[in-house]
Amino acid sequence: MNPRKSDWQNLDLLLKSFAQISSNFIYDLDDKKVAELDVKLIESHLSEAGHDFADVLEHLCDNIIPQLSASRGPRYWGFVTGGATPVATFADWLVSTFDQNLSKDGDSIASEIERQTIRWLCQLFNLPDSFDGLITTGATASNFLGAICARQFAGRRQGINVAQAGMANLSVEVFSATPHASMLKTLGMAGLGYKNLIKVDCLTGSESMDVADLAYRLQVSTAQTKIIIASVGTVTATDFDDLMTINQLAERYDAWVHVDGAFGIFERILEGENLSNGLEDVHSITLDSHKWLNVPYESGVFLTRHLDVLFDSCDVPAPYLAAEGDKPEFMSLGLENSRRFRALPVWMTLLTYGKQGIASWVKRNIDCAKLLADNIAQSPNYELVNDCKLNVVLFRPTCSGLDQQAADEKTTQAMKAINQDGRIFVSPGYWQGKKVIRAAISNWETQIVDIEIGIACLEDIASKL
Repeated sequence: MNPRKSDWQNLDLLLKSFAQISSNFIYDLDDKKVAELDVKLIESHLSEAGHDFADVLEHLCDNIIPQLSASRGPRYWGFVTGGATPVATFADWLVSTFDQNLSKDGDSIASEIERQTIRWLCQLFNLPDSFDGLITTGATASNFLGAICARQFAGRRQGINVAQAGMANLSVEVFSATPHASMLKTLGMAGLGYKNLIKVDCLTGSESMDVADLAYRLQVSTAQTKIIIASVGTVTATDFDDLMTINQLAERYDAWVHVDGAFGIFERILEGENLSNGLEDVHSITLDSHKWLNVPYESGVFLTRHLDVLFDSCDVPAPYLAAEGDKPEFMSLGLENSRRFRALPVWMTLLTYGKQGIASWVKRNIDCAKLLADNIAQSPNYELVNDCKLNVVLFRPTCSGLDQQAADEKTTQAMKAINQDGRIFVSPGYWQGKKVIRAAISNWETQIVDIEIGIACLEDIASKL
């Protein structure tokens, strides 16, 4: 028998098993512990002959799935974690079915879908047509592209093609106030070195950049080229940098401005909100679709007004891979040569929900976060340590009379107890030198009832501390 037909003859059975496992997992989320903290993998050696698929499936269902988190659910408030809407989930299933490789054009419509997706994202965030880009694996990959574009830009200013010649003779400095850890990681990966970052002061009581201090540091810098890393929604306080002033300084000092807007960029789609004025004029932008757009991992986006710099940074110098048309191939715009059809879940999400649908869950998340913050502020058992400005709530158990070390220890103890309880999941953070508990609400399904469950959990834990 034809091997292909033989291997696929049980497709209907596979699909039935897939549907059953998927529906059970999704429908059981409300009753499942949000996080599984005590997991155990059964150790075994690789089989020479393999196992019957039915046995593999049984092992998966009995021993693996019960130990997965409910991170796609409405009460997973750690980090900044979106869920995945039904449409995005369905599209992601199809990505594996279609198994397209978006390295080059010429054999399918998939690359055009990604280009259209980028255009739609620019429209969603009110960005001009001068922006272009691609879908990446996440904000880390996008920040890396921002770093190497800035590096290539610096080289151009100094007559060096960094992608070809390296950066041994490059004179460059990087300035930032509150860079995300992924930005520091990518500065190291790009050879710029995160320890070489020039730390700009923050405004008092904020994570926003003090632009007066930035102006001073740019003025006294002896580097031939400057790079500014700005934030649209910092990871802890969700503060926004003053992009209008930063752009003016960048023009004066001929600096590249890269903005990490992984989730804060979604503020732009809410009517009457405009904390990110000036984003339309920066050089490059990072955002995450698998955060507030609520598509499955891995889905980041890199946008730039200087696609030629991105191309020069990533082009593949191989004759057999040369582009045949007038559009740059995606393999020459990013990290991977072989690329998954990651655009499809984003494309179907934008097409199905539209700007209003996406804005509705963003606004609901913000309202839910503020409701949680209000309840914490009124509780005698907890302290709200910073105003809730977007979708992140910073708090800790009441620590009056405790020194810093004791307060931090109590906060750590409380967070562990909250997560062990299983009704919600939160993650740690630091604010103004204090260890805090951080709840970030960015799941399309989160409702007031989930906040009420979370509040009940917090009060139950407080009574046991």
